Amino acid sequence: MRYGPDNPEITYVEHAYPEHTFDTGEVALNYATTGSPDKPALLLIPGQSESWWGYEAAMGLLAEDFEVFAVDLRGQGRSTRTPGRYTLDNFGNDLVRFIGGRIGRPAFVSGLSSGGVISAWLSAYAPPGMITAAVYEDPPLFASELHPAYGQGIRQSVGPVFHAWNTYLGDQWSVGDWAGFLAAAPQVLPPWLGRFLGGDAPASTEPPQNIKEYDPEWGRAFWTGTAAASCDHRRMLAAVKVPVLLTHHFHREDEESGQLMGALSDLQARKAGELVRAAGQRFDHRAFPEMGHAMHSLDPKLYVDTVREWLGEVGRL
Repeated sequence: MRYGPDNPEITYVEHAYPEHTFDTGEVALNYATTGSPDKPALLLIPGQSESWWGYEAAMGLLAEDFEVFAVDLRGQGRSTRTPGRYTLDNFGNDLVRFIGGRIGRPAFVSGLSSGGVISAWLSAYAPPGMITAAVYEDPPLFASELHPAYGQGIRQSVGPVFHAWNTYLGDQWSVGDWAGFLAAAPQVLPPWLGRFLGGDAPASTEPPQNIKEYDPEWGRAFWTGTAAASCDHRRMLAAVKVPVLLTHHFHREDEESGQLMGALSDLQARKAGELVRAAGQRFDHRAFPEMGHAMHSLDPKLYVDTVREWLGEVGRL
């Protein structure tokens, strides 16, 4: 099977919110929205291998206080695939066009994982006044770079699973060997990454829905370092222009191998805070040590309460 926008009948399923398209000039960004336009705008940015509907359970709760927009980044969900052009700068500029052309007013941003790094990009590099505050939900700051300034890089953290996806599924699903991936995983992935296969549950012969909607070239871009090659995280964080909340979820460093189990280490979170504060911005760190990676889908109420309360604290609500 070759999943993606060219084969929608085998790739996509229906969701609770209607889906729409915004044309940036290069890509057609798929998105869903809810809430009233007389409320503050909130843009939700999925993580790697996540489509907009990862936020589906949280969107109804958020709609009480916000007009909510959840997007599929290029190469994910129903949005356009762009071979050779999966970079943080391109992801960020797509969303600058989306905010300017579709939302049409200043917005809060909240992103998970790689989406949290893109939230950081917007908080640093979006046009002045476009972003009013930013939430980084368990972001791999430094840890998704090939040669980070601090701590473990992509190949010492979750990178091996991205590399394996790309190897056995191929750019734009050009290989499509899900069975080969499942067979190879015990040999090519560190044991802790078995959670990507559902832990001890029997492996499915069919890819999960989120993986069907994901271009595995994303994985190659992060594994090889091209995704962040023009976007040094230290320089980016030193340019942040708005208040920031970083939520930090389960993480652990393996004593023998030095591998990082989780999105970012305590050192990396601390350095991110130092850089943002040195830029003259408020930085708040909230630790959720028992929480899995995607709080917004694992515990939507906790996620919504955390975002709402923090925005109130910083005087943005």
